Amino acid sequence: MAVVICRRFNLPPVLGYLFVGSVIGPHALNLMSDMHQAEYLAEFGVVFLMFSIGLEFSLPKLYAMKRIVFGLGLMQVLATLLLIAGLIKLFGIGWQIGIALGAVFAMSSTAVLTKLLAERLQLDSAHGREIMGVLLFQDLAVVPFLIVIPSLTQPPEQLAMLLGIALLKAIVVLAVILVFGQRLMRKWFHFVARAKSSEVFVLNVLLITLSLATITALAGLSLALGAFVAGMLISETEYKLQVEEDIKPFRDVLMGLFFVTIGVKLDLHLLVGLWWQVLLGLLALLLIKSLIVGLLSWRLGASPGNAIRSALWLCAGGEFGFVLLGEIVRLPKEVQQVALTVLVLSMLIAPFIIQYSERIVVRFVASEWLMRSMQLTRIAAQSMGAEKHAILCGFGRNGQYLARFLAQEGINYVALDLDPDRVHEAAAGGENVVYGDVGRKEALMAAGLMRASVVIVTFSDTQLAEKVLHHVQELRPEVPVVVRTADERDMERLSRAGAAEVVPEVLEASLMLASHALVLVGVPINRVLKRIRQTRSQRYSLLRGFYRGMSDRDHDEDDEQQPRLHSVLLAQGAAGIGRTLDALNLEELGCEVSAIRRRGIRALEPAPETVLEEGDVIVVLGLPEAVTSAEERLLQK
Repeated sequence: MAVVICRRFNLPPVLGYLFVGSVIGPHALNLMSDMHQAEYLAEFGVVFLMFSIGLEFSLPKLYAMKRIVFGLGLMQVLATLLLIAGLIKLFGIGWQIGIALGAVFAMSSTAVLTKLLAERLQLDSAHGREIMGVLLFQDLAVVPFLIVIPSLTQPPEQLAMLLGIALLKAIVVLAVILVFGQRLMRKWFHFVARAKSSEVFVLNVLLITLSLATITALAGLSLALGAFVAGMLISETEYKLQVEEDIKPFRDVLMGLFFVTIGVKLDLHLLVGLWWQVLLGLLALLLIKSLIVGLLSWRLGASPGNAIRSALWLCAGGEFGFVLLGEIVRLPKEVQQVALTVLVLSMLIAPFIIQYSERIVVRFVASEWLMRSMQLTRIAAQSMGAEKHAILCGFGRNGQYLARFLAQEGINYVALDLDPDRVHEAAAGGENVVYGDVGRKEALMAAGLMRASVVIVTFSDTQLAEKVLHHVQELRPEVPVVVRTADERDMERLSRAGAAEVVPEVLEASLMLASHALVLVGVPINRVLKRIRQTRSQRYSLLRGFYRGMSDRDHDEDDEQQPRLHSVLLAQGAAGIGRTLDALNLEELGCEVSAIRRRGIRALEPAPETVLEEGDVIVVLGLPEAVTSAEERLLQK
């Protein structure tokens, strides 16, 4: 229930697990009788988490982002670690624990930040790439930290020798596994896959993960290190995606148990007396990390606005902080409680900091106004000569396919996208695309919304699509908006927001699959096309019916019984002038009004209280007899 509530309010699920642990722990209800067994089982949650990180490990990706990963990422982790260790030393705590806690607080939440970036379509933005690069290095840094931190609590005279032995063991074990594992892993998975059994495949993944984790544990290293290596080896095979899906349930359940065992350690009674240390630690963490990230990002060439964005996104703690905190032995209980609480509170307020990050940037960076003005000027320059054009919100694959169809029909378009590389490449290739945020009213205005004939949302982000619809309804409600969605669940929601038509990907994919399958099993192509047309006409109001002409006389006789569209001009003296659609009651004739064109503007699905005027063109939809009767009622007194 706690996790469900956290998801409902868009908070990290980790906080729900920590809350459950604090409630059932010995400092509250004391419902867990044997904590050691639970902790042992929860350790496998960390194992599978590190396995997942290993699966995501990619040398090409590292090389492509090397400047950010090994520049900003490396310097952020080192600077945060050293500065926090120095501050902790001032409070009389040993430097070994200071370094360990510095590593704990240097981490940020990969899961939370990646999700928020994806929701805001900012993964490909300048600050989004910086954030992803830093998170990637932090994930990699966990591996050496898992080796070093357990040795830091040893006596100083033995520390250098123990660290050297641990690193030597890690090098030898990893070299043996990587050299021989690379050769064996692909062949072994080919052998297992031939069994064509999902159970055997999953058991094989568990066997490899736990076996390599056990090997590193027997060598005096952590279980998580072996799991990370197992993930790295499997990531080089073609079975990576299947393994990732198979391992996800184990990882999520055991990671939840791990965070419950962390929450058990929270002593709320002790924290009451340490509230000022917690508050001081929280403020210090947010301030130190934001200053370090912001200054480093700025010095490495980022604009002041993007540097502040990266700083605000990365200032909080992360889930790996709890993992590393669990590796610190002989940690004073008061220090442990303060560190745990600071991590929890920082992750709790991180989404709110991110939510207001844009306002903070605009408030403190004067150049942001100028940059936004220049961006709007570029958009306006692209759309200046366009009239009755289409505005494409997003220029990914769907947007590019759509742009080609529009170009073939001679229809102008202006596309807005937030991926700078894509915009640069497409613009250089002659496409009318410009960098701009479709979620901002000013960007839509600059793209010529007041002159556009249609707005098309080519991405499947419902929240952002609703924002676009809100702006269009506010500025120019008569412009039709076509919206793409992942499935049919959001169709009604988007329609209520003002979408003229909502296109669900699932339906279109199903129609294409069905059409190919029916043809291949021998169903005549004409019957297949007819079936697809009927299904679409039932789902999409804009595709219902058709205008008939002389060329349609040779079509199937069944077409005579298909709904058709017919335009009726209300000339002077027509019976329908001055009456509402509700009063005309065309539905009783088996006919409906699909659209009304008034002074060159087409209104789709007009309201029943719409009063008809002279010169209106009424588009009616129905069977031939119903259309004829409706025309008579509209024209004859």
